[in-house]
Amino acid sequence: MKRMTMINLMKASVKKIHSLSRASRCLPAEGGVRGFSSASGPRVCIVGGGPAGFYTAQQLLKARRDAVVDIYERLPVPFGLVRFGVAPDHPEVKNVINTFTQTAQHERCSFYGNVNVGKDVTIEELRQAYHAVVLSYGAEGNRSMKIPGEDLSGVFSAKDFVGWYNGLPNNKELCPDLNCETAVILGQGNVALDVARILLSPVDMLKETDITQNSLAVLAGSNVRRVLIVGRRGPLQIACTIKELREMVNLPNTRADMMPNDFEGIAEALKDLPRPRKRLTELMMKAVKEGRGDKVEKSWGFRFFRSPVEVLAGADGKRATGIRLALNKLEGSGEDTRAVPTGQLEDLECGLIISSIGYKSFPIDPTVPFDPRKAIVPNAMGRVQDTTGLYCSGWVKRGPTGVIATTMNDSFDTARVLIQDMEAGEVDLSVNKAGAQAITALLQTRGVRTVLFPQWEKINAEEEKRGKSLGKPREKLLDVDEMLKIAWS
Repeated sequence: MKRMTMINLMKASVKKIHSLSRASRCLPAEGGVRGFSSASGPRVCIVGGGPAGFYTAQQLLKARRDAVVDIYERLPVPFGLVRFGVAPDHPEVKNVINTFTQTAQHERCSFYGNVNVGKDVTIEELRQAYHAVVLSYGAEGNRSMKIPGEDLSGVFSAKDFVGWYNGLPNNKELCPDLNCETAVILGQGNVALDVARILLSPVDMLKETDITQNSLAVLAGSNVRRVLIVGRRGPLQIACTIKELREMVNLPNTRADMMPNDFEGIAEALKDLPRPRKRLTELMMKAVKEGRGDKVEKSWGFRFFRSPVEVLAGADGKRATGIRLALNKLEGSGEDTRAVPTGQLEDLECGLIISSIGYKSFPIDPTVPFDPRKAIVPNAMGRVQDTTGLYCSGWVKRGPTGVIATTMNDSFDTARVLIQDMEAGEVDLSVNKAGAQAITALLQTRGVRTVLFPQWEKINAEEEKRGKSLGKPREKLLDVDEMLKIAWS
């Protein structure tokens, strides 16, 4: 029953994201199938055009000079979370797009956007057409807080909030109301700090990035002056990295507002910490000492040892006006340290609540094994459980953790395992497979028109053109139908 519920959730989610007019999809296929030949080299299909998909493709193309790799992506545009997840003021992180572009333009690689795998074509149909299929479709759901009031107006997931300011089509209508003084972010990872930084950054700093104009306008009118970043454990367990913390400490016209009691005993523990954790903790302690004296307009601060128990509604019963937190104590040590409620509660007044407690993968197809508790495809080193020829990489393989470099290493590992299986005969290469030729023909009969990489480049050029007129790197298109119109022009 749980598995069917997850499948229904997935179907509802992808339907929402891909609400294209049928007319725009029922057009004849365009362009040839690059990379197809009568050679008997391995044909590999990758589901998902984000970092995991491109890194997996890159390694496969490098390791097998006869491999043909096709990447299928639900949206008309590639690059996944590099495009829609990386903060707009971190352009250096997005430079990896140059590498992904080289992969997509490789003579043995093809990109097929606007293909909703699981709906437009099944995994079984892909397995019939390819020697191997790699699932790299990421984590598009939100982990629920499972507390009363989380559905009230004014409560958002970090995934949706980030998608809103980064131009994810599904989040373009989000329009958060920032007419409040205090925002609370639940979770203390890098995404939480990205959101806090965007909320407090001067608009003049943001307007030169690729943040969308509509979100920039909302942020320009924001009344948010204070952001509290809440975590269930203590300073020694915080999940962010020093780069993101340093950016918060150095934000113009902003001071740190910490609670010194949260840092009792931390100084004594410093000497035993690994160097990265020690540096991170020292920077926090410096912020505690220096933050309170400055008379500036905005503030931010960590609130440790607290877990959300209820979102508090205003008089109308519809809008969030605060959050009730349980105060915790820590038990255990090292990696086993856990937060235990003390029985004490604390109410924080706030008009905006953003839950940054993690992303979650959905099952893509009823035929693919899925672990609903871990929200991953069960696998051994990237080999999908009990399914020959089916592999996975990235977040759907290991869960939504780590940075882009983590995904790179993870995807390279999956590619190496797949190559090993080819060489050991675990993947049967003796039978010719039609690959994209079969799938594009099948899609055409179903009225699904693909977006090839040169057509994405038309979208890219239009975005850069619009951005140039605004003094920014690009202005992202937010409407899928408009993307398709430009791609197919």
